[in-house]
Amino acid sequence: MTNEPTAEQTKGNTEDHKVRDEKAAKRNSSSKSSDPHRIMLVPYPKFIFMYPTLIVSVLAAIVLTIGGYSIADPEQTLPVVMTALFLVFFILNTFIIVFDFPRATSLTLVFIATTSTLGGWLLVIAKPDTLPFVQNWLSVVRPTANASFFVCISIAMAVMYLAIFIKVRFNYWELRNNELLHHHGFLSDLKRYPAPNLRVDKEINDVFEFMLLGAGRLILHPTTEKRAIVLDNILFVSGKEKELTRVLGSIKVQLGNDPNL
Repeated sequence: MTNEPTAEQTKGNTEDHKVRDEKAAKRNSSSKSSDPHRIMLVPYPKFIFMYPTLIVSVLAAIVLTIGGYSIADPEQTLPVVMTALFLVFFILNTFIIVFDFPRATSLTLVFIATTSTLGGWLLVIAKPDTLPFVQNWLSVVRPTANASFFVCISIAMAVMYLAIFIKVRFNYWELRNNELLHHHGFLSDLKRYPAPNLRVDKEINDVFEFMLLGAGRLILHPTTEKRAIVLDNILFVSGKEKELTRVLGSIKVQLGNDPNL
């Protein structure tokens, strides 16, 4: 006596297979729609490194507004201190933007600053009358500004930062689906480069910019382009470079093991 499947059992098995196939297709489509290999590369202008000056300006505006310093008076100590602090940060930020400080230059600056500090200390020890003279000379210089000045500076810099964040939305690079994409223009123009065999180089041109926002330069070498693509002021460039290396490595392994290619 043979146990042959009935028509109802055969129909039920067929329906179960269809349901499983539909679930598998949905899982595959959802896994394809959620693309894990998507890295954004956004080059920023150098003004992005002025955020310490903005922070000091906002702090000065708050302190002087609460203190009621609506008139700039050099005889008042707090406005002079806040204005001098703002000028120090503004000058340092300007130097960082205008000049590049590689590792050798940064070490030279640290050496010069340390030597100057030790030389001044020895000069004060050898000639104690020098310090009162310098103090009297510096006491004449008393820069001062009122609360309205710092409020205006803070608003102006905030507007510039807002304009930068809007601008970079129309000019950025993206690594996705084995392609390097360049989004640019207000109409979302798009240029494609093949991502397989893409070579990535990282450079740290300015130590202080790297200290502020981890910024650096990425140099991309697509196989179809004779000239390299240089992206300056990429924030947190070390993390981006590691992600690119990981994703490009997985792309190479996938291409090598895919029998359809």
